Amino acid sequence: MSKEIISKKLSDLKNSGLIKEEQLDDLARVAEKFSVSVTPSLITALQNNSGTALYSQYIPSVDELNVKADELNDPIGDDVYTPVKGITHRYPDRLLFKPIHTCAVYCRFCFRREKVGRSDQALNSKELKEAIEYIKNNNEVWEVILSGGDPLLLSPQKISVIFSELAAIDHVKVIRIHTRIPLVAPEKIDEKLISALKTDKALFIVLHCNSHEEINDEVKAGIKLLVNNGIPLLSQSVLLRNVNDDAQLLEKLFRTLVENRVKPYYLHHADKAEGTSHFRTSITEGREYIEKLRGSLSGICQPTYVLDIPGGSGKVPIGPSYIDGETGSYRVRDWQGCEHIYKD
Repeated sequence: MSKEIISKKLSDLKNSGLIKEEQLDDLARVAEKFSVSVTPSLITALQNNSGTALYSQYIPSVDELNVKADELNDPIGDDVYTPVKGITHRYPDRLLFKPIHTCAVYCRFCFRREKVGRSDQALNSKELKEAIEYIKNNNEVWEVILSGGDPLLLSPQKISVIFSELAAIDHVKVIRIHTRIPLVAPEKIDEKLISALKTDKALFIVLHCNSHEEINDEVKAGIKLLVNNGIPLLSQSVLLRNVNDDAQLLEKLFRTLVENRVKPYYLHHADKAEGTSHFRTSITEGREYIEKLRGSLSGICQPTYVLDIPGGSGKVPIGPSYIDGETGSYRVRDWQGCEHIYKD
């Protein structure tokens, strides 16, 4: 990002009252390393919200310049699973397809923060064809996950082209889209986009949402349009210090999602991306929050708490365990903490 663009983006935030004049020099240093962008819709939401749950997710902070020794520029090990540009193929039956590396907004805790924001990384026609050919030539690929960047930042026309290509691949049965767009630019959820998303494949949209405060009336309207047109919505959230690191806040988030017909899917433990230590909780804390939710929250509201193992070994569930013992006889703990014996 050029210094001129950085200056313009920070000036817009200052003029919106979201940062102060005396912060500009320090935040320019942050923006030179990690991309900054905030949509007009989100600026309005931030101006109408006095809490930190929205602000700290999107507005840059000098804390990002504090890079810890154990933090990584590729914390989940995407690079070693990239056979062609735009493809990350970590698991046999599914892969990430990343046609674009830009987002409408840049989350301050993003695990791809060293890579996103670079328009030159978007796939050109030749690279897009090579990525599609890779999917065609790997018959074990059952699910294609459109990620990036934010795939819904693409024009409806480009989305239609990609969907047409994927629809022609018989062994691809499921398409999944990971996006922030319904939250940060809900005006983009319109009939043209709905039309572009029409497919005979099983389609799921996974909404990245970390706080119930992100779900305002405009967001609800966009979600409603997607769901009412037959697109199932899931959510993924990241456990973040001073955003949702409290069982009651998580409960409010998950209830609000389900009330709007979005099924909580994953709660990610925050990755060790560079300059994000101020966001991370301990796993012990995360397990405590999940355990508190077990008895107070409907099962359809509860996501799986997962850790993406640094280095590329994939996701694993890390929530609390309620059973232990020898084969044939087990001690089982209920949500109130009472132990029971269960025998095969």
